[in-house]
Amino acid sequence: MEHFKIENLSFTYPLKQEKAVKSLSLDINKGEYIAICGRSGCGKTTLLKLLKPILTAHGKTEGDILFNKENLFTLPLSDQVSKIGFVMQNPDSQIVTDKVWHELAFGLENLGVDQKTIRIRVAEMANYFGIDTWFHKNVSELSGGQKQLLNLASVMAMQPEVLILDEPTSQLDPIASADFLNTIKKINEELGTTVIITEHRLENVFALSNRVIVMEKGEIIANDIPENIGRILKDLNNEMFASLPTPVQVFYGINGDGKCPLTVRDGRNWLSEIFMNNDLKYTSLEENNGKIFNQKPILEIKDAYFRYEKDSPDILNGLSLQVKKASMLAIMGGNGTGKSTMLKAICGLNKIYGGKILIDGKSIKKMTDSMLFTNNLTMLPQDPTSLFMFKTVIEDLQDMTDNSKEIQRVVEICEISDLLGSHPFDLSGGEIQRAALAKVLLTNPKILLLDEPTKGIDNFFKDKLAEILKQLQDNEVTIILVSHDVEFCAKYADEVAMFFDGDIITVNTPNKFFSMNNFYTTAANRMSRHIFQNTVVTNEVINLCQKNIQ
Repeated sequence: MEHFKIENLSFTYPLKQEKAVKSLSLDINKGEYIAICGRSGCGKTTLLKLLKPILTAHGKTEGDILFNKENLFTLPLSDQVSKIGFVMQNPDSQIVTDKVWHELAFGLENLGVDQKTIRIRVAEMANYFGIDTWFHKNVSELSGGQKQLLNLASVMAMQPEVLILDEPTSQLDPIASADFLNTIKKINEELGTTVIITEHRLENVFALSNRVIVMEKGEIIANDIPENIGRILKDLNNEMFASLPTPVQVFYGINGDGKCPLTVRDGRNWLSEIFMNNDLKYTSLEENNGKIFNQKPILEIKDAYFRYEKDSPDILNGLSLQVKKASMLAIMGGNGTGKSTMLKAICGLNKIYGGKILIDGKSIKKMTDSMLFTNNLTMLPQDPTSLFMFKTVIEDLQDMTDNSKEIQRVVEICEISDLLGSHPFDLSGGEIQRAALAKVLLTNPKILLLDEPTKGIDNFFKDKLAEILKQLQDNEVTIILVSHDVEFCAKYADEVAMFFDGDIITVNTPNKFFSMNNFYTTAANRMSRHIFQNTVVTNEVINLCQKNIQ
């Protein structure tokens, strides 16, 4: 039975001529798990918000959406809230109270549910999602991943029929991301909840889905079971093929026969069958020992300590780190370990109570804000919306400088010329990330701090972002990024560090770092490590397969 029946649906944002969603027709059945993917700005988020009209942006909607055979747009507000759950891309956009326990109860209170029922449901959700250990905390104390888990639990407390999720794992570390998606699958299978999810990182969600829908420029270009999507996109010679899971890319990259593997396990078994009886001539590629940089560090952190409250535990616990000039250092670690806290300490926003932070040998404590942030240091925060203060993107850029040539330069670099007249909050997650990057680049920094810079952006702009960062490095800019995106870090970072227990415990080249790990590693490494050595990028696996097959 259909849960949603979408017929000839179109949506146009104000002052825009091109439709964000174009004459789209789609049926979504009860109990299905649907994954929707596509390039940033292709209309995924717009479509999801149209499925919950209370969230739909201002604009012109054409066509029909039926929910349980009723007109969705005339559905009572209480039914919209209780029957259609929505987890947003940015967890801070959804949280409305100051305490964890109150956030869990808030939706139920607004629906007029009695107190006894509220207490039962809140207790159940807190236990099910493992929130009981931070049940009484302030929301402000939570990491991005914890906030996202809280949002999911708050939505599920209302027992919705449909669960819609917009890039829900973009702020989760690899382990938490896998756990989160497994929880969603469990909700789908055990409760019969219909799941509609958008993701740029398809490694985990692809194989969990009953159906995958690929969008491009507001239209559906593929709609099929996961096993068939790779072949469809390959035949179309479509760029979205490069976003598919590693096993799919490797299978088609070497013109594999038989059934296409979807998961790392399937890919590992498939590689074993191919090379089981072969004497491999090539088991590794030439080892990358990393680039050679000026040995004098531009940034030094020496034995730094920081805590948020006098009696609370140290978040930075004797942190020491050296970052070489013009290098790109990626820092990984679990949610809530203190990575973002460290970036804010480098900026002087979090005042360390012990140790030193030096830039070019000078303590940041001796620098004024003007000295620290003018042509020196800048940061792209985890929530890029916090950077925007005006009604259009171009106004925000002009607030940074009146140099029109400089504005035009960063607009072209970040590919946002078509977004300049848009309100920042009308943009997709990937679009606002690009606009925010353009704004911080106008400060012409020597050190660029990036907190989850690939959050919400597609693989195509990730490659473009890497080009931008490489250009900055060529101009002697040092880049420090905190990220859960293992694929991006493996492909583009010069060095990768692990943050744990308030300190950096290891720093190494991407090949050595990811080859040592079981969970903080890439799908390519997990899939091929039993056959090949130190392969961490999809193309490395494909190259070694091809060399051994020839």
